Amino acid sequence: MALFDPKGDIGMQEKNLILLALGLMLLVVIPVILLTLYFAWRYRASNTHATYAPKWAHSTAIEVVVWTIPCVIVIILGLVIWRTTHSLDPSRPIESQTKPVRVEVVALNWKWLFIYPDYGVASVNQLAIPVGTPISFDLTAESLMNSFFIPQLGTQIYAMSGMHTQLNLIADSPGVYAGRSSAFSGPGFSDMHFDTIATSRADFDAWIARAKQSRLSLDRATYEALATPSQKNPVTVYAHVAPDLFNDVVSHYMPASDRSPVCEAANTALSIARTGAQSPVKQAVE
Repeated sequence: MALFDPKGDIGMQEKNLILLALGLMLLVVIPVILLTLYFAWRYRASNTHATYAPKWAHSTAIEVVVWTIPCVIVIILGLVIWRTTHSLDPSRPIESQTKPVRVEVVALNWKWLFIYPDYGVASVNQLAIPVGTPISFDLTAESLMNSFFIPQLGTQIYAMSGMHTQLNLIADSPGVYAGRSSAFSGPGFSDMHFDTIATSRADFDAWIARAKQSRLSLDRATYEALATPSQKNPVTVYAHVAPDLFNDVVSHYMPASDRSPVCEAANTALSIARTGAQSPVKQAVE
């Protein structure tokens, strides 16, 4: 039911899409159910007043109705889906005058790691975001595929090892929203959840300041230990995150000879796409 209580613009659009599609499909389902019950009663064996036509086989009027209405509904659904597929594309940036907050997400077994590259901090099983600010997610997985989902903010998306997916969300109201893995990934799946804490910008900045004071650092050795499968991990905050840690996780399964140029080109293209800046590298990447 969290899907029907959205707290962000993307979640609200998806709720409206679900209700619209449901309503259009019920235009066929409800009449069919009612007519089935009516026909069963009307043409029961004991009703001698109903017309008995054992040789009846065709009615043009009925054929027109039963084919035209579903076809019209399918066409409308097709147009709606075509439009929303583009407008709700997970990688499409949210239009806003506020600069997005970037969060790099790594699905571990069985916990979530959130890295804030612009602030140099990270957290495990806790996602802090400012209200009214677009959140630009970059997602990957250490090993098993997982599905990142905050139902009240919208859009489930997969995180896969060796791959880099993107997601853009926004929270319009302060609150604590449940986040989870919605794809079974092993024995720790049921406890692989996190709290999304949406606060004012001032409170978010205060959370970042507290995170920077953490005595824990997320260097590569610490990450390797963190990546070891474990369950029910407590919330942990890190300061001094190793540079390019997320990119190293993405390229972990690439051959050493291919890793550097491929990752550099991909990261440059992503940076250009997000900032809208122009670079000579863009032509080479394309």
